Amino acid sequence: QTAAALGDGGDARARAALFQRQIVALMKQRTWHAPDVPLLPYTGWVFVSKKIGRLLNWLQVLSALACVALSVTRLWSSGGDFDGAKNMRPALVLFYALALLEASLFLLEKAYWTWKMSVCKLLEQVSAECELGPYGLVSLKRFFYDAYSQCIEGSIFDGIKMDLVTFAEDLILSDFLDEQLIGVRILQQLATSKGSARDTLRKLGTNPRSIERAVEMLNWKRHEEEEVRKCAAEVVSKLAGKRQNALRVSGIPGAIESVMSLLYTGSGPPTSLDHPLGAVAAAAVPDRIYDYLQFNLLGLHILKKLARDHDNCGKIGNARGLLAKIVEFTHVSPTLLLNPSASDSQVRSVKRALQVIKMLVYTTGATGKALRRDVAENVFTVSNLRGVLQHGHQRMELQKLAMDVLTGMAMDERAKETIVGTGGVVKLLLSIFFNAGECELGNEAGEALAMLALESEASCAAILKRADVLDQLASALDAHDARCLNAMRVLRNLCAYSGEEHRTRLSTVTKAMPTVRHVLLTCLVMLY
Repeated sequence: QTAAALGDGGDARARAALFQRQIVALMKQRTWHAPDVPLLPYTGWVFVSKKIGRLLNWLQVLSALACVALSVTRLWSSGGDFDGAKNMRPALVLFYALALLEASLFLLEKAYWTWKMSVCKLLEQVSAECELGPYGLVSLKRFFYDAYSQCIEGSIFDGIKMDLVTFAEDLILSDFLDEQLIGVRILQQLATSKGSARDTLRKLGTNPRSIERAVEMLNWKRHEEEEVRKCAAEVVSKLAGKRQNALRVSGIPGAIESVMSLLYTGSGPPTSLDHPLGAVAAAAVPDRIYDYLQFNLLGLHILKKLARDHDNCGKIGNARGLLAKIVEFTHVSPTLLLNPSASDSQVRSVKRALQVIKMLVYTTGATGKALRRDVAENVFTVSNLRGVLQHGHQRMELQKLAMDVLTGMAMDERAKETIVGTGGVVKLLLSIFFNAGECELGNEAGEALAMLALESEASCAAILKRADVLDQLASALDAHDARCLNAMRVLRNLCAYSGEEHRTRLSTVTKAMPTVRHVLLTCLVMLY
């Protein structure tokens, strides 16, 4: 009975999904493109508004040409007899002269604008100067049409006051997808352009409705809304680059959750499908390739910029499931790390996730303490970092970030226990510290080891498990660079916080402390 009930439930869901797809198909059939709307029913292509517009345009030109021809003809033959009307001839000459002047001015204006638009490519020039990209022509045509309408309906000053940013902000608040797409494309191009980015972001940042709309667009997951969502994510990432705008973005209710929706990887049901309307929309859209990776990168980029503020770090930590999602991006297969020709986008997603976690674990105060514990409590965090250290020889920037994260986590006692309890992490740090070909990489490993050994007997015991660790640390003191400072810090912590069973082994180091102090002072003089 249970199996039969489940089967009936599955059939019902399938029928519901099919019905929704049929509804969407009917809605698409009933959707008209504005220039293709017939002015009269049942008239076919004859009375389509686009064709009527062209017809009226040519009728204007033909009527002006006829007016010119008639006026010239009448003026040429104006020497006739006008008995009984002394002022008739001057009046007719004046009338036809004015008609000729009006028609000539209309034709000259028509020719001028045809020359500017068709030959000189005025719209293309404006689009290039504003850096509006490949969709600039569509956006500019719509902008000039709206400006002209404002001049006709109101005054000429209403049209003059219009600008592209205000125009785009009005469009993204529309209920029509094509208008939303035009508006968000304009904002995306202007916000990423060097010449106009500053003014655009300042104007956009002072409009709460526009920011809320851009954040709302991050939750749109239908396939036909993919371009709108991508452009909105780029706009939000630019907004978050300024501290004041970042606070305005994070202050919107549900903003962090909207950014989190960009981190969906396609491996399971998206967050918004919990909502009935989200499930209907997903069922109604046919399957096709959806580029989740570009949205993942944009989402991590936004989080990275938001995490510059202390309060935003707390909001990120409090968002349910967000930390786990960020940690998920730090998992990378050894094949990808060892492949020098691997996809740059995949490597960047790992890098940005590590950067976000680094900023979170270095947060100060009670918020930072809670974040470090939350990051350490995730069972995959340290193991993912270990994978980066173990296989990331060709991705040293990832190794540096992984060691920075470990150093930040080591400021918390529970996190230290987690790091030491994960097999191989301390061993890898020692290996990198002693054998790293790049000085900066070795320094990062030394800082992580020194922080782990600080006030932690378990960490000291894990470091001293390596038989030649003291000899290696002593030889590092002769490097006369930044490595000797970190070696000194590690030795000092080992001597101060190791257990009684290691005292005999450390006695030789204790006796050599005056020499070590002299070496330390020499290093400080050389470095500073």
